[in-house]
This record gives sequence, structure tokens and C-alpha cells, in this order.
Amino acid sequence: MVQDGLRRIPSVHRLLGTEPLRSLDVPAPLREAAVAGVLDELRRRARAGGDVPALPVIADAVAAAARSMLRPSLVRVINATGIALHTNLGRSPLAPAAVAAVVQAARGYSNLELDLQTGRRGSRRSHLGRWLERLTGAERALVVNNNAAAVYLALRVMGMGREAVVSRGELVEIGGSFRMPDIMRESGVKLVEVGSTNRTRIADYERALGPETGLVLKVHRSNFRMTGFVEDVPVDDLSALARSRGLPLLLDVGSGLLDGGHPVFGGEPSVAALVRAGASVVTFSGDKLLGGPQAGIIVGEARWVEAMASHPMARALRVDKMTIAALEATLRCHADPRQALEQVPVLRMLTVTPESLRPRLLRLARRLRRAVPGVAPVIQEETTEAGGGSLPEHPIATVVMAVEHPAPERLERSLRSFSPPVLARIHRGRLLVDLRCVAPDEESELLGALVAALKEVSP
Repeated sequence: MVQDGLRRIPSVHRLLGTEPLRSLDVPAPLREAAVAGVLDELRRRARAGGDVPALPVIADAVAAAARSMLRPSLVRVINATGIALHTNLGRSPLAPAAVAAVVQAARGYSNLELDLQTGRRGSRRSHLGRWLERLTGAERALVVNNNAAAVYLALRVMGMGREAVVSRGELVEIGGSFRMPDIMRESGVKLVEVGSTNRTRIADYERALGPETGLVLKVHRSNFRMTGFVEDVPVDDLSALARSRGLPLLLDVGSGLLDGGHPVFGGEPSVAALVRAGASVVTFSGDKLLGGPQAGIIVGEARWVEAMASHPMARALRVDKMTIAALEATLRCHADPRQALEQVPVLRMLTVTPESLRPRLLRLARRLRRAVPGVAPVIQEETTEAGGGSLPEHPIATVVMAVEHPAPERLERSLRSFSPPVLARIHRGRLLVDLRCVAPDEESELLGALVAALKEVSP
């Protein structure tokens, strides 16, 4: 039986001669790789006693496999979850100005490291430094590829071979199981924990500072909150203590809020306020509440930032021209904090009101009822979150369209199979559609996917 199945598997030459593969507009290496992959699977199936299909079926399978190799793995998705900084979906969408800047930088040459006035080599730092210094009030700025890299470089320069004193309650873990103690260890500093998990006082720091201390580190808990019987040391008090001992204060703020005036940000500290409070160096992300591309941003005193910029690791961690273009355009949007709320997508999404979402949802619900008789979507108030390790325990009021279905998990799975895939969330047995992060020109695609999924996943 097994030998019969193996004999029915066609040869590579015979498969390549079939019409579906002769007319297939796919590079020959991909076509041959698809043939090899399908034949390997057929051999496994035959050895397990399975059936081997006819030659035309095998040829069609090879053609489909070859075409799939040409499809990009990174695709646009429609985010109907209501979570603006969805890490799994790439966090911040870029502002139109940033998208245009990336296209311009990518399609040709630029003055990335050229001083156009002198004709000599320039610095890629110059494009972002002036904006970051202006917006944060810091003396100097440096941009690397993400915030973990920014913290790593800052620790290595400010305290390598010496002790870094940090509150035990601030030894956080960020996404992907990266823990602050691990980053500190790799950067070459010795971790000295002070205080307890929930309470750290200025006296705890005072007792820990000694001749081996290289810096004081404070980590903003941007992805979780501690409540109840807790105590922290304010940044200005910690800065005063560090300076009295001739030590720098490094502050990792993570979320990267430039202006905290809007109530939706729930008291999240702004980078400028932390610089004013006396932090020697502040590190934060470019793709969270700043609303730009993935980047790690370092701002602070000139002596420390310049030392980081000249460190050999700075070249290994530097950003490319497209990141610089996108970040510069995003920072320009922040020149006017009120305009930034409209121009930077993530800020607009986080601050949109439930009242402005309700008319869009009502229209979507009417169209869905007409397209799928028997479906009765309900518009209801809900809460969402910022996501991306930002604004923890700070629910954001929203309005959603709730769809009742006996198999909501299957419905949600079906929505992810469409092109473009649609991401929604399930809550209390209902499929919830939030338009907070859905552009108006995506609504027709969203409706089409909902209609098709409801018809495909019958009750």
C-alpha cells in the first residue's frame, strides 16, 4: 500500500511540465521550491498510508504554494479592537506627514550625513537633535533603535563597572520577557535594590549610596500601577539627593508622552516635566504616546548624551534614514500640542470622544442589518485601553457595536482570514467592534468582512 502511494507521486520534471506550472508567472527558484515542498508532503502522507491525489490536483497545489511565496507576510489589518497602541499590530500608525517623509527618504538620496553648507560630512543626529531639545528642554538628544537599547546604552556609559541604585518596586518586565535586571546586567552595571516592593523612601537611597555607586536609576512604571499601601520618591527629591552626592539620575519613562495636558493621559508624566525636575538623562520610546516610528530616545545633559553618542555601541544601535525622516516629521507635529492631537493618529484615537464615535457606529449597524437579515447589532458603552505598555489602569470611555452570535470565537477567527484581516475583540460572549482606530475609508471593508463572516459562520 505504501509503495503504491509512493509510485503515484509524480517526478519533478513531470510536474514542471504541467500547464498550471508552465504558465505560472513565478521566478523559477520559487517554483522549484514549491514543487519540492509539495512532493515532500506527499511522501510523508504516502508513508503514513494516506491517499495521493491525481496529477492535476498536485499541480494546482504547487501553483498555489508558489504564488503564496510572493505574497508579503506583513499586511495591513483593520484594527477594530479599540486599542490604539496595539503592540501586536505595530503600535502607532504614522501621521500623514511622517508617511510622506519616509517615502521621500526611501525613494532617493538625501543629506543624511552631509552638511549642505560646507559640503563636508555631517551628522545624522542633527536632523532630530534640535527638535528634541526644543520640545523637551534638554541640552542634547540622541536616538537609537528602541527604548531597551536606549536604557542599555545609558547604563553602559553612565555606570559600567559600578553600582546602579534602583527601587525594588521599579524592576519592571517589559514585553517579550525583557526584564530591567537583565538589561542592567548586560550593560555592565551592578544592581543595588533599595526599599521594598511597595514602599521606597528617600532614606533607603541615602543608605545605599556609597563610593561604588555610579548612578541612581528610576524606572517609571508605564505598563502597570501599584495602589494601596505604597510610597515612591518624587523625581525632584531624588535628583537633589543624587546631585548632592555628585551622581547622575537616569530616568526611564518608557511611554514617551511629550505633553500631558489632556485628561485622557491620567497624570502620566511628560518628558519635559521630568527634565525640569532634574533628571540627568531621560529615555523613552518613539512609537508609544509620542506617536512616531519605533525608536529609543535619549535626552538630557550634554556631557552624558555626548558620551553616549561617541560610544562604539551607538553605531550598532543607530537608526536609519527612514526612521529619522518619520520621527522628524512626527516631532514637527508636536510643535503645537493642540494640533498634535489631530495630526498624530494615536493621539487622535486616544482622545476621540464616545459622542463622535456613536453616529459612525449607528450607520455601520444599519448597513449590517440590511446586509444580513436577522442580525441585531447593539450600540453600547464600553471602556478600552491605550495598550502598548502605556496608561495602565486608566480605562478610556468608548462606544462599540456588539454582535450577538452563538460562536463568537469562530466569528472572530473568520474575520482574521479576510483581506485585509479584521481584528475585533470578544467580551462577555459578544463580538465587539470599536471604530476608534478604524479610518472612515476602512468602514466599507470592515462591513464587507463582517457580512461575509456572519454568512460563513452560520449559527
